[in-house]
Amino acid sequence: MKLANISIKILLLLSIFSCRSVLAVDQVYTGYFSHKAISGFDAVAFFSEQKPLKGSAKFSLEYKGADWYFSSQHNLEQFKKNPDYFAPQYGGYCAWAMAENKIAPGKPPFWTIYQDKLYLNYDQDIQDLWLADKDNFIKKAAESWAKLDKE
Repeated sequence: MKLANISIKILLLLSIFSCRSVLAVDQVYTGYFSHKAISGFDAVAFFSEQKPLKGSAKFSLEYKGADWYFSSQHNLEQFKKNPDYFAPQYGGYCAWAMAENKIAPGKPPFWTIYQDKLYLNYDQDIQDLWLADKDNFIKKAAESWAKLDKE
């Protein structure tokens, strides 16, 4: 039964996001009605706290066309020193979808740090698929990401 649910979710995800061209994307995923990177979560906290923490407008900055929120001044300063280290891979888009040459939002609850890089996935089922073969998916996603025109 779980396999059937995963298959249905994958088909739904692919059909929803296959309509959008994989030719041009924003450098950082923010959703349609927001300019918040990672839905306003603190990118540094994934590394320092090993969990997603909601950021605050009090500790924010603009980077690559998106607003980045942090839970503390310290985390904001850490990000400023090395934003490419802390920012999620593929601009915060779903790592598995990117490997499939698709565009889908990455969501903060479905995160992984692997080889000192932050990856986001769309949901738990997609993350489970991604985790099962992440080295292969990372290679494919990097190729897809490199081909995209980032606005």
